[in-house]
Amino acid sequence: MDNNMKKRWISLYVENQVGVLSKISGLFSGKCYNLDSLTVGTTEDPTVSRMTIATVSDDETFEQIKKQLNRMIEVIKVIDFTDVFVRMKEILYVKVLKCTPEDKVEIFQIAETFKAKVIDYGKDSLLVEFVQTATKNDAVVKLMKEEFKSIEVVRGGSVGIESISMMER
Repeated sequence: MDNNMKKRWISLYVENQVGVLSKISGLFSGKCYNLDSLTVGTTEDPTVSRMTIATVSDDETFEQIKKQLNRMIEVIKVIDFTDVFVRMKEILYVKVLKCTPEDKVEIFQIAETFKAKVIDYGKDSLLVEFVQTATKNDAVVKLMKEEFKSIEVVRGGSVGIESISMMER
């Protein structure tokens, strides 16, 4: 692997219309670029959507990606988040199944430690919601897999916005 390979983040403003998501993801797959994460949602302007995309690439490939995105008619603006101060979070749901009463106590402690919320509770299961960086969510998934017999994981992908102040992501 090239020494210059690193995680890159792009934010796109795109026209909010049918087929745009498909065209952009198609650009990545057609060029054999892998999407680590892709989230999309409508902005304050209902005709515009904002995408947050994560990929791993070298500098040259990343510059190519940005140029190709800028050439697309549906793309209004491309913002490179790679070296910018941004606020970035990812939603993660972890459902822990077949819980003992002791497991439930531990899950509540884990939720408190990670500033998460237990959002659903059953006789032998709990559903926990985490909203934090993808790196912290990676650590949570690893911990939960080690600690509990049966878990189900759903991740929502990261969203980001430029910071107002110069604080870390």
